[in-house]
Amino acid sequence: MADKVTMYSTPWCGYCQRLKAQMGREGIEYIEVNIEEDPAAADLVMSVNGGNQTVPTLVFPDGSARTNPSIGEVKELLGL
Repeated sequence: MADKVTMYSTPWCGYCQRLKAQMGREGIEYIEVNIEEDPAAADLVMSVNGGNQTVPTLVFPDGSARTNPSIGEVKELLGL
């Protein structure tokens, strides 16, 4: 699992839905974590977003995080 992107999201987030669809089309596997169901995940998202629960927040295998990245940025960060 450590080689996959982790996407922190919520079910109602339109930006999350769009990025999930784009990643699916590109064949990029990811682990999804709903921050509304996981308080520790919500805390992590807030820690990388200045105290805000901004989603989608992605954490990459190298430990870096990006908030609402484009599919191009995701691919670039994964070396695709």
